[in-house]
Amino acid sequence: MRKIGIMGGTFDPIHIGHLLAAETAREQGDLDEVWFIPTADPPLKEAAPSTPAWDRFEMTRLAVEGDDRFRALDIEIRRGGTSYSYDTVKQLQEQHPGCSFAYIIGSDRINDLPKWHRIGELAAMAGFIGLERPGENPMPDSLPSYLQQSFQMARMPQIGISSTAIRERLFTGKSIRYLVPEPVRDYIRRHGLYGSTTHHGAGPR
Repeated sequence: MRKIGIMGGTFDPIHIGHLLAAETAREQGDLDEVWFIPTADPPLKEAAPSTPAWDRFEMTRLAVEGDDRFRALDIEIRRGGTSYSYDTVKQLQEQHPGCSFAYIIGSDRINDLPKWHRIGELAAMAGFIGLERPGENPMPDSLPSYLQQSFQMARMPQIGISSTAIRERLFTGKSIRYLVPEPVRDYIRRHGLYGSTTHHGAGPR
């Protein structure tokens, strides 16, 4: 059975920190592949993504293109509405019965796990890989026992990049070269994202 890691998120925009996190989890979690799944509407974030869903998917697809260990899936965007991990794993299990799944999450989200939609059922279907960054002190031992049983930690290098900071740099006219993959930077420039240039959004690819 193939072991697949799931990287969910708004990816607004995707950047090299996301790719490093995926590679760290793939290596330390002994995963065969990592599938990147941009959310349509994230359930635990207060603010909706600032960029249309199909633009975020296209940037994600471009970021992982050429690496056969990574894939971009549009299933949450096509499903629409609030993107619940339970619904996503259930759909993936139906479509890929020969795979097992593990969600890759940042250490800042570990304590939120008990709040996830239908978390007990989700934990029975998929595992979790928590990414520990230097200087952080995640506490997976404080999780309910049913979550601890399907949880493992992976330690990743320090990298201080966030999508918020990238959007702010673009808005103020600063360079994001080397912070995002070059095809993503080119897509942002061509479509006028995160700046004052009007764009009309991308359609399904």
